[in-house]
Amino acid sequence: MSQQGEKPAAHEDDWWRRLYDGTVRDDGPGSAADSLDDRFDSATDVVGGTEADRVDGQAAVVPLPEPRPPGAPTGPPPLTVPEPPPPPRTVPAGRAPWETPAGPSRPRTFAVRPPPPPPGPPAVPAPPQLGEAPEPPVRPEVGHVGDRPPTYDAEPAALPGSGPDDLEGLVPDTVLDGARYGAYTLRAASVRGDSARFRGEPRREALLTARFGDGDSALVLVAVAGGSREAGQSRHAAADACRWIGGAVARSHARLSEDIRAGRRGDLKSGLHRLTDRTYGRLRARGAELGLAPSAYTAGLRCLLLSADPACRTRLFFGIGPGGLFRLRDGAWQDLDPVLPATGGAASEESPGGDRLTMDLQITTPLSPYAGSPPPPPAEPFRFRASVARPGDTLLLCGNGLAGPMRGEPALARELARRWAGGPPGLPAYLADTQLRTKGYADDRTSAAVWEA
Repeated sequence: MSQQGEKPAAHEDDWWRRLYDGTVRDDGPGSAADSLDDRFDSATDVVGGTEADRVDGQAAVVPLPEPRPPGAPTGPPPLTVPEPPPPPRTVPAGRAPWETPAGPSRPRTFAVRPPPPPPGPPAVPAPPQLGEAPEPPVRPEVGHVGDRPPTYDAEPAALPGSGPDDLEGLVPDTVLDGARYGAYTLRAASVRGDSARFRGEPRREALLTARFGDGDSALVLVAVAGGSREAGQSRHAAADACRWIGGAVARSHARLSEDIRAGRRGDLKSGLHRLTDRTYGRLRARGAELGLAPSAYTAGLRCLLLSADPACRTRLFFGIGPGGLFRLRDGAWQDLDPVLPATGGAASEESPGGDRLTMDLQITTPLSPYAGSPPPPPAEPFRFRASVARPGDTLLLCGNGLAGPMRGEPALARELARRWAGGPPGLPAYLADTQLRTKGYADDRTSAAVWEA
């Protein structure tokens, strides 16, 4: 009788009696394994099960027989085992999902860059289409010029020392600037020399690029200043010289712009001489405030004045102290630095090439066309030059750090002439060009170049 009080049919317990009939003789323990799986296999064999009754090594579930209706034939019903479901695609038959697959594992694939093509002849660029500008040539890498490499490394090695009271006096290793007005393109850079980079000294040369006014009457000023290595305050004096000459030109830029476009050479020379003298007077006064001798707080100063008017090709140079003024014309460099007189006074703007500005030479100008009383003149003579640019010219203004190798190392002048013959480079290329290293020249390099369209 079942737990529900029903009396089961006689045949329902036949399979149980066949397994556990008390009249069957017990042969005792055998030599076969006696695990749970072994016992289940033995029971399956008794009731007629086969290996096909398993799914992935697991025993198949055998459903209990349903009650037979009255009048149905007696006897044990045939065992029916459902077909085992197919194994998942990711799990091979005969292995559980958590088991390690047998055999070598397959590598995973992931996206990689295709291998570079084998080396071959350089590709020939396609000719530019109508209306397109041709591609500029690739600039060759030149580490240095001359027969020997320079002594110092090409990159900065040490930063200048500083303290809490000297942070305003810090200057960056490199200054880079550029512009395009009227018929010219301007590039300017100031770079710390290899020697200063190695010793952790600050850049002593200063650079100022500024525009005053708007439209065709605008005036562009480029000022380059540098002090001697012996003077301890040279970098401060150079910065002050650029800042003060810039302020003086800014206050008089309207009159200066008008004089340049009208070609009033006499007014320009006397007026710029006065502005330069006033700047050096302020340098001497500043040195006296610091308790320094006049020679200890000074710097060489060289400037370019450029009109923004496309119709004006007059280029003005003025300043005091060493440096260089060069012009690249028809593939050759010309030294335009005014010749210093033997007995002092103002330097002459005449040169062997001779292209001095000859307009309005008969105009009588007052001693001081620009505001201010004349201070004592500086120790060095005033330099002035006015020239008319031609299409294709390149004018180079530089401090003594670049003027020295330009005059003393012909390979540097030739290399710059070759690089700049095709027109103005971009700012990074110009910076690289001005840093062409030369044995024996390790000072700061500050320059401004003007390419005429």
